[in-house]
Amino acid sequence: MRRLPKSLLLASFSKPFLRRNREPLPLLRPPPRPLPRVLPFAARTLAAPAAPPPEAAPAAQSDGFALLEAAQLREAADDHQEALALAIKALEPLQASHGGWSLPVARTLRLAGAAASRLGRLTDSLDSLNAAADIIDSLEAGDAEVAAVGAAVHEQLARTKTAMGRRWDAASDLMRAMELKAVFLEKGSLELGNAYKDVAEAYRGVLACDKALPLCLEALEIARNHFGGDSQEVAKVRQLLATIYAGSSRNEEALEQYEIVRMVYERLGLDVELSLAETDVAMVLVLLGRSEEAMDVLKRVINRAGKESEERALAFVAMANILCIQDRKADSKRCLEIAREILDTKISVSPLQVAQVYAEMSMLYETMIEFEVALCLMKKTLVFLDGVSEMQHIQGSISARMGWLLLKTERVDEAVPYLQSAIEKLKNCFGPLHFGLGFAYKHLGDAYLAMNQSESAIKYFTIAKDIINATYGPKHEDTIDTIQSIANAYGVMGSYKQAMDYQEQVIDAYESCGPGAFEELREAQRLRYQLKIKARGLPHACFPANSLPTKFQDRE
Repeated sequence: MRRLPKSLLLASFSKPFLRRNREPLPLLRPPPRPLPRVLPFAARTLAAPAAPPPEAAPAAQSDGFALLEAAQLREAADDHQEALALAIKALEPLQASHGGWSLPVARTLRLAGAAASRLGRLTDSLDSLNAAADIIDSLEAGDAEVAAVGAAVHEQLARTKTAMGRRWDAASDLMRAMELKAVFLEKGSLELGNAYKDVAEAYRGVLACDKALPLCLEALEIARNHFGGDSQEVAKVRQLLATIYAGSSRNEEALEQYEIVRMVYERLGLDVELSLAETDVAMVLVLLGRSEEAMDVLKRVINRAGKESEERALAFVAMANILCIQDRKADSKRCLEIAREILDTKISVSPLQVAQVYAEMSMLYETMIEFEVALCLMKKTLVFLDGVSEMQHIQGSISARMGWLLLKTERVDEAVPYLQSAIEKLKNCFGPLHFGLGFAYKHLGDAYLAMNQSESAIKYFTIAKDIINATYGPKHEDTIDTIQSIANAYGVMGSYKQAMDYQEQVIDAYESCGPGAFEELREAQRLRYQLKIKARGLPHACFPANSLPTKFQDRE
């Protein structure tokens, strides 16, 4: 079972993802001289060793490769502890025979990194794999054997980083692996097509749909050439393409792909896949404002699916979403209750998948102002996901929503740890400029301001302002709202000059928005006046009063 195609973070926030700028990947060129590097697991360095005696080199080479081969056999037998120990032992003789900056050492470090990762020693794994990646980048560009080892190194780096919750960095490593595979794989080969699909899926997972789209189109073309347009394999790639189009707000194109997928599954008689595809169709129809058509599609899914099936539960959640939009709250709640009854029987079998659907359901309860039910489901979701590092993106989103709900219901002390956890996880998963991270910082600032910790509030408001402004621009209401929050915090501190400076920024922003922002401008000017009389020490000054018009408070 998989969760609804609408991503959790897209459900939380409505604006597109702003990707983080990353440094370019290092060139594949040898360094001017061997650079020393501390090896993981041991106090050795990757340096050009002194030339061994002539009779020593063959013996070291033989010992090193024998240990490496033994490590590979133990790893294949899932004896990761022994594989790791043997790989570490192989490093010294291989360095003696080939030098530290050599392909055999890189292969050994990759194996050690993989074994360490499977043992849960993620930091050791990362150290080992980064050393291997540095070696690969120092070797001759274009060599097929170097590229093959490099691709394996970067694929394992992606797995380790995903396990650490660093999904954005993991996507870049998968991209690097794909580029290296292109050196030794035939253009248009199925393996290369799968690599394109994997990278597209990784970038879609961090909402970088602009990066994902060309890769997915390439994967689709290769799959069609190998399997034919009406195959299940091609339909799966089309489903990925549809989610990328939907994530880019290209909903008509998403619907077109989902309709093709639906027809393929119907012809192949794959009822479960058909039901899931039709649920996807319904969700896109909702985005296009065609709710009645969507309801008809979902009714068809419910009638076809088994009474206790997971796809039937997903259809009821999708139907609840439509009914909520139509303000039919009682009907929406009934659909959610049916879905919960089904999902509760699946928890022991598919806890992670159920948790993701619970997360979707909690947001619907939140939309219907059923805050306590929403919080209960969110807490339940976090329990299911506890310790599952690959799900940190969902944990971060849920923690952010919980922090905001607790803040809104005046449980400030409870809100702070959830917001702090959300910031850490969202930063790891999506990079430092993700819009969701900006809102988490802002809500954390609100919490500190409520606790009369104005300096901490200003710190987090300022970080939030930079992220939100970079995402939406200076005229967006969330950007202006955050600047107003900074002015409020300085006003509370009695730092009226700084408060006035930020209040003027608020006024300038609303003036640039034109006549449509007249009420907001008038409120900002009223607050400026209150600041002025507050600075003079007049007792009847009131700042901050309503920091923004009521409609903004309602919007939150």
